[in-house]
Amino acid sequence: MIRWFSWLLAVALALPAVAGAQEAPDALIRRLSVDVLERIKLDKDIQAGDFRKLSDFVDATVMPHVNFQRMTALAVGRNWRSATPEQQKQLMAEFRVLLLRTYSGALGSVKDQTIRLKPLRAEPADTEVVVRSEVLQPRGEPVQLDYRLEKAAEGWKIYDVNVLGVWLVETYRNQFAQEVSARGIEGLLKSLTDKNKSFDSGRKS
Repeated sequence: MIRWFSWLLAVALALPAVAGAQEAPDALIRRLSVDVLERIKLDKDIQAGDFRKLSDFVDATVMPHVNFQRMTALAVGRNWRSATPEQQKQLMAEFRVLLLRTYSGALGSVKDQTIRLKPLRAEPADTEVVVRSEVLQPRGEPVQLDYRLEKAAEGWKIYDVNVLGVWLVETYRNQFAQEVSARGIEGLLKSLTDKNKSFDSGRKS
């Protein structure tokens, strides 16, 4: 279960930005999902967990298509407003690294999976939608992978991901709230920094 969660979230966060700002959200997710699966299958370094290459890949293709500020703000919750602009900037940076480092190794699990989208339940005037999909594997049951998107001036942007029935933002919000309650925003920042450093130490040991 943990391995599937890691792999699916890695794929979800690796969706690249593309042209076509007026494209329907479900059509966009379908095209991007196929594209990212093919990219990962062809890139042995990313499959092997090459963090530098994954980071470059994300910077070049992911961030233009994700409202990462909103994702981080939602994960931090009501404490986001009490953070200074500099603290908010640091939180976004450390949260991004945490996600990348946590799920980079899971990309090696990409083999023969394909994506199937479910019918979109939305009205033309909606500015926020949930695109629901399933990851089909050669053996086993389909695995749930959903996206929350918002309509921005330049097109649809992802701000939350649901893997196996668990929303990313909600999962981290609970963790971050405990950290802030115990040690404040600076304590949360230190915790994120320590986790990222611990990951590096584990890779070197």
